[in-house]
Amino acid sequence: MDMMDESFWTDVDFVRQKLSPNAHSYIISKTLTERAVLEFGAQHGLDVVTVIPSFVVGPFICPKFPGSVRTSLALFYTEKMQCAKTGKLNSTGNQSEYSFLLNFSMVHVDDVARAHIFLLEYPDAKGKYNCSSDTISLEKSLGEIKGMKCPGLSSKKLLETGFEFKNGVEEMFDGAIQCCKEKGYL
Repeated sequence: MDMMDESFWTDVDFVRQKLSPNAHSYIISKTLTERAVLEFGAQHGLDVVTVIPSFVVGPFICPKFPGSVRTSLALFYTEKMQCAKTGKLNSTGNQSEYSFLLNFSMVHVDDVARAHIFLLEYPDAKGKYNCSSDTISLEKSLGEIKGMKCPGLSSKKLLETGFEFKNGVEEMFDGAIQCCKEKGYL
């Protein structure tokens, strides 16, 4: 399976077994919440739409270093980078996160916001919409890294509504790196 569409759901049992408690609690809570809201909408005749972004990359306003940005920038980390808060050498990124980059779907934060607005205004919007503009694969570059290759996330349903992504990989990384510099993470 190279691409997942909206018919796929996260395998909660698999996630519990394979990921750390911090990672799996986030993923599982999002999956169960989405299922519940879609079921509630169906039971009560409500038009419910959910937007499922892949890794969100780009500039950020939150006070903490977002996990999706940290993971996407794992290849850029060096032992000399310092944490802005503590001044200690940064060890949160690097090789421990390379396995996530074997096949990596991503979307610019601005495109996620635009997709939400677009679907709110789109009269025929129903159900789940994946939101991922690019999938990069570093399998050849990271051949020695072992890990599960995740399939890409297809945004075909979203694109068929007429939505267009405005930002590519370059804008995602440029925005994330610039923001990290401004906040003292790089």
